[in-house]
Amino acid sequence: MTISGFSFVRNATKLYYPVKESILSILPIVDEFVIALGKGDADDQTLSEIQQINSDKIRIIHTEWDLNTYTHASVYAQQTDVAKNACKGDWLFYLQSDEVIHEKYLPVIRSRCEELLDDKEVEGLVFRYRHFWGSYSRYIVSHAFYPKEIRIIRNDPDIHSWKDAQSFRRIPNFDGKDYFQKQHTYKLKCAAVDATVYHYGWVRPPRLMQKRRQSFAADIHGEAKAGQIFESQSIDFDYGTLARVAAFKEAHPAVMKDFIKKFDWADQIGVKPPAGMEQKHDRLKYRLLTIVEESLLGGTQIGGFKNYSLLKR
Repeated sequence: MTISGFSFVRNATKLYYPVKESILSILPIVDEFVIALGKGDADDQTLSEIQQINSDKIRIIHTEWDLNTYTHASVYAQQTDVAKNACKGDWLFYLQSDEVIHEKYLPVIRSRCEELLDDKEVEGLVFRYRHFWGSYSRYIVSHAFYPKEIRIIRNDPDIHSWKDAQSFRRIPNFDGKDYFQKQHTYKLKCAAVDATVYHYGWVRPPRLMQKRRQSFAADIHGEAKAGQIFESQSIDFDYGTLARVAAFKEAHPAVMKDFIKKFDWADQIGVKPPAGMEQKHDRLKYRLLTIVEESLLGGTQIGGFKNYSLLKR
């Protein structure tokens, strides 16, 4: 059995992505790691950051993002497919560059892949998610955040990244253009794996968090429209009050140790925003939904996004 890791990235160091840590977190259990590295800004150091890992398992595919063809952030899915299509493993382990796996889960993940290798009905593995918020000591439990997602798939040419690359779908005879198509696409049949993805995409210095949001808006709407959207906004992202955000008291992945040491914005977060400016998870609707889901439904979301069919395995 072989496992390929894969991902895509651009401007990781400028936008505070732990890309090196993400790759390192699963490197011990993969036979290769393929990353589609988009051409970034002149002052970005992502290539150097990845090269510092100094592993012959890593293969870098240099790309240029076509935001005219792949609109509304579908370029993320297209770039994910670029990396996926170059993978050689039986199983393909996808991590976005702000996602990290704790070392305690590596034996569990590898064992699960071995267990299900010959069970061809299983097309992917679903992981739990822990979404950190504002700092490394807080994480979100909310209807506004997805609790689980597919992160390992079979090496099958009909399985593709979908929409903005959050998930995967089976798309037979895909033309490689419309990553938002739903007709004639199929949810993957998946099994659960007893492992959690640590998602650090919402842990950045407030100014860099705002830059990341503007960059995302530009990938969806274009630079001009994104500039208009953010023109009247603060240059610093407001994480809002942390009163309802769960405290994290466990250990982070070992590979994150040095990255976490850079945390120096504690005095810039935790202030309650003006009325009407709450983050999505702070809004009454989502707070009530979350209470019902967590206290009565065991964490199962009501009408939440679920892009897979879970098999009993």
